[in-house]
Amino acid sequence: MKIAFAPLKVPVRRRLQTAAVLQWVFSFLALAPTCVLLFFYLLFTRFWLISVLYSIWLYFDYDKPARGGRRVSLFSGLKMWKYMRDYFPIKLVKTADLDPRHNYILGFHPHGVLVAGAFTNFCTYTTGFRQLYPGLTSYLLMLPLWFRAPFFRDYIMCAGLIPSDKESASYPLCKRGGGNAVVIAVGGAQEALDAHPGSYNVLLAEKKGFIKMAMEHGAHLVPVFSFGENELFDQVGNQRGTWLRWTQERLQAMMGISLPLFHARGVFQYSIGLMPYRRPISTVVGRPIRVERNEKPSAEQLNALHQLYMDELSNLFEEHKGNYGVDEDTHLNFV
Repeated sequence: MKIAFAPLKVPVRRRLQTAAVLQWVFSFLALAPTCVLLFFYLLFTRFWLISVLYSIWLYFDYDKPARGGRRVSLFSGLKMWKYMRDYFPIKLVKTADLDPRHNYILGFHPHGVLVAGAFTNFCTYTTGFRQLYPGLTSYLLMLPLWFRAPFFRDYIMCAGLIPSDKESASYPLCKRGGGNAVVIAVGGAQEALDAHPGSYNVLLAEKKGFIKMAMEHGAHLVPVFSFGENELFDQVGNQRGTWLRWTQERLQAMMGISLPLFHARGVFQYSIGLMPYRRPISTVVGRPIRVERNEKPSAEQLNALHQLYMDELSNLFEEHKGNYGVDEDTHLNFV
């Protein structure tokens, strides 16, 4: 395979964009195990007190992720995230107002490989979420596993990430007065296995937990579709029914995390690597679906709201797909 190297003369702005995305990819793929190794390594050095003191801190702070986390506005507003936004670029598209007197569950589709659109739009201040939806605070859900990693848990909480278990996700929705928006990548890690360029498979047909949560708390539902999310990486062929897909699904069931075999470009060349392609992402936030509080919904009520949500997501996709290069004959496939 012929390697296409990047030119030597690249504007500083583009180099900074690449550096910003590189640190984000590293954080997503390797920072958690690095922090765990660092924690135990320090115990056997003259800096052992750092790990001991952190353990004491962790004992008293253990429940913080399940209590809304600890977002740091300074972190979310770092200029580094602007460079990351411009690398692709990423934009947030508003279609309707969201009344800050209510709480919301935003269903984010598709998951993609590294949920770049969800992180940039809802964990940083670079695409204008606070200006487009004044009075709302967003919380992006992430696998609880990552909040058990020392140091790393504090890092991701700074960006407004909270665990995806029911207790943690429900905490912001329990707050009276509204103003909270919980963002759920509904397809989860399993949907990442379908994140191929040109794929519009959405793992939603049997996903009703977030619907039930919305009904229990009276949180309005908002469908979100992120055009371009699946275009950032190529993935080794793993169609349903192949041995690779079977293996990936078994590992995902055991570990809770999926292992898509993806690749794109490198830092200094454009042919192979784990850096995403420079392809635009447009995250379209749909109209809210009003949900009345019902702590014990019947199966019929749950199924009816679930179907309404799928219909609204499909309508959102159909209404906007022409603006983002999707063929007229292409439709969402609910699996």
